[in-house]
Amino acid sequence: MHYRDTWVAVNLDRIQANVSRIKQHSGYEQLFAVVKANAYGHGDVEVAGAALEAGATHLSVAFLDEALKLRRAFSQVPILVMGPVRVEDLELVAEQQIDVIAHDLAWLQAAQGYRGKSVRLHLKIDSGMHRIGLQSADEFSQALTLVAQVPSLKLVGLFTHFATADGNEAFYQRQVEQVTAITSGFDLSQLECVHESNSAALLHHTKQPHTNAGRLGIAMYGLAPSTTLPLPFALEQAFSLHSKVTQVKTVKAGESVGYGATFTAEEDVRIASISIGYADGWLRYHQGRPVEILGKTYPIVGRVCMDQLMIMVDNNVKVGDQVNLLNDVVTVDMAAQDLRTINYEIVCSISDRVPRFYYKAGQKVSERNDRFN
Repeated sequence: MHYRDTWVAVNLDRIQANVSRIKQHSGYEQLFAVVKANAYGHGDVEVAGAALEAGATHLSVAFLDEALKLRRAFSQVPILVMGPVRVEDLELVAEQQIDVIAHDLAWLQAAQGYRGKSVRLHLKIDSGMHRIGLQSADEFSQALTLVAQVPSLKLVGLFTHFATADGNEAFYQRQVEQVTAITSGFDLSQLECVHESNSAALLHHTKQPHTNAGRLGIAMYGLAPSTTLPLPFALEQAFSLHSKVTQVKTVKAGESVGYGATFTAEEDVRIASISIGYADGWLRYHQGRPVEILGKTYPIVGRVCMDQLMIMVDNNVKVGDQVNLLNDVVTVDMAAQDLRTINYEIVCSISDRVPRFYYKAGQKVSERNDRFN
């Protein structure tokens, strides 16, 4: 249930179309659907289910709490936690059959005393991004030794993360070569999953040597990893954000609107209010940006408030009209460009105070209102 006319609509058909096209384009049989951060704000369980139906074979998240929630919904699907987990949580990891990573020697040394149920392990290689991971052939060799010394650690995968797969070709190639150099002498074909490609690499590059899987993140949601390179085919944005007009009034010339009186009417204008604000993730930076109502765009005027904002409209707009803050007309990418940020940040910022509605074949099939239900 929900009691406010502000919502996110997620088009599951579009997510499935993106997954299917990108999987076919990549040539990988194994594909991780990246559903961390509540599926980039779209809804983890719902997006995961759609992605799996469309051909994804694995799920991946950032930390263990996210994986445990997904495990309750998907009892048999492989789930990888791509960020570090605590060694003391390995019993729970094993019990829930979650794949985890070993990202440095200190972690593996701390795990030397683990004697519980078998834990499925992926080694993380730092090939040049310098976030987390094993940095050298020597570290990799030591890591293999440490894993072998603990019978309860089962090495099943290896991966890295590319920093510039959608831009700096030379740096991308150096990262590919670095993985080969670090793992030289080890037969990667014995592993279940060797995954290097992120969305950018899946779209813009062929398979890297020895890889048999890829990880599909932002592009699954119909959003390009960047605007640097042209896409090989169109992606379909699955996320839209909507509200409804709660009041329309006339503001006289010379009068101001909102906190700080940052907008002053130069002539008599019509002002519509809607129930969304920065507490919902629609931040104050959106002041001056357009929204769409009845096929026409109108500007946000005055400062965005915590729970409401104001729009300068015309006489065609009335109470109850739907306001589209993000859709196919005012897109996520347009918002990101206007705010000088990335599309990831726009969708991840919309808080759980805003319910999510899920659509297939034009019909609402489910909804989530996590904050209040």
